Amino acid sequence: MDQTIEQPIFAAELVPHRSLGRKGFRILLLLTGSVCLLHALFFVMTGAWPIGLFFGLDFLLLYGAFLLNYRSGRAREEVVVSRSRLLIRKFTPSGRMTEHRFNPFWARFFVRRHEEIGITSMLVTGEGRRTDVGSFLNPDDRESFAKAFRLALATVKQRI
Repeated sequence: MDQTIEQPIFAAELVPHRSLGRKGFRILLLLTGSVCLLHALFFVMTGAWPIGLFFGLDFLLLYGAFLLNYRSGRAREEVVVSRSRLLIRKFTPSGRMTEHRFNPFWARFFVRRHEEIGITSMLVTGEGRRTDVGSFLNPDDRESFAKAFRLALATVKQRI
């Protein structure tokens, strides 16, 4: 089966935004750990040792919450539009991939907006199937993606 590799008209990789990088994460843990340790030592030395255990538990819960946050940040989506296909690949944080294929001529792109927030959801439908796109993006990124993606679909439909 001979398949020629078609040049994409539009390609985007969507990733969730994380405002705290690895270096900031380490600094935050160091500062928080120091404060918790100092308070825990104070309470243990004054005889209120159970309170010291709660400071350790607080630190472990904070660390666990950030680990879960960074794990969810590994989710991503790849969107590729060419003359003959629209491909949306969704990757879960564990690495599992789900692929959605559409004919770009039949694909429709729907955007839901809220007056104050902006775009709340984006949906691609076609041939009886549908999938959401960029649900984890912030409002500014949703706006720029929606504009570029809509332009790419219009370009493909003009050339067909």
